[in-house]
Amino acid sequence: MRAMAYDAYGSDDILTLCELPDPKVGPGEVRIRVRRAGVNPVDWKVMSGGLDGLMDVVFPVVPGWDVAGTVETVGIDTPEFEVGDEVVAYARKDVVHGGTFAELVTMSVRGVAHKSAALSWDEAGGLPLTGLTGLQTLDRLAVSASDTVLVHGGAGGVGVLAVQIARARGARVIATASPTNHEFLSDLGATPVAYGDGVVERIREVAPDGVDVVADFVGGVREVTMAVLAVGGRHASIADATVLETGGAWFWVRPSAAGLVELGRMADAGQLRVPVADVLPLEELPAAFALSREGHVRGKLVIFVSD
Repeated sequence: MRAMAYDAYGSDDILTLCELPDPKVGPGEVRIRVRRAGVNPVDWKVMSGGLDGLMDVVFPVVPGWDVAGTVETVGIDTPEFEVGDEVVAYARKDVVHGGTFAELVTMSVRGVAHKSAALSWDEAGGLPLTGLTGLQTLDRLAVSASDTVLVHGGAGGVGVLAVQIARARGARVIATASPTNHEFLSDLGATPVAYGDGVVERIREVAPDGVDVVADFVGGVREVTMAVLAVGGRHASIADATVLETGGAWFWVRPSAAGLVELGRMADAGQLRVPVADVLPLEELPAAFALSREGHVRGKLVIFVSD
């Protein structure tokens, strides 16, 4: 199979297009013919060695944890799927090795779900990690219709989905973002607030009594969170472990077929869309990583692998 891979930790220039053996298919697994694979910051952070203390790595590594594609092979005792099924998966595994920036990837069914017909292949490829991160963070925070929710980084890959999920639950949502993204967030049903100097005052202007829930998807904003959080409020971060010091939750997304099913139902109901910033071919993965590093992409970067 064709794949983008690297043989050692490094930067974007170590990625090479190569031929690798097709991945094996074990019991309870499916082998997926990849159509699209979403780009996430964790992909290049792993490649740089930034998570070496957390995860075992077997080189050569094919990066990538998001996939949308078609089931090509079904493993032993895997009644959940059939050959030809259109699926999505958050394909993080216990060992970093065989990822999704390839023509084929194998994944346990615990992280695979049928693709929503409401999503294009591009949208589906960008959904799993960011969608599950938003969903599971809001689940951990028990967000309901009675809450006012502040989303730090509302126009980012995770934030834009978390905004929609919270709105679907009936919550009022305030989202920080640059002014260029305010109209976009308003269209999603959020109240946008510019980040930077004076952000606490701006949040207090639209939520004088504070907010019930804060979901931080950018990091470095704990002081802002604590300044606007109402008494008894809940907060969590995916990017700042220091929230543990103030009663918050430090969150890491888990593969979940059930979560992907829930996200698919929301898409079917018209409650969730996946903004796609750009779609690049497999061989341009280094350029996609470079764009992701810049940190100002609105929506998802998606890699085209096959029709």
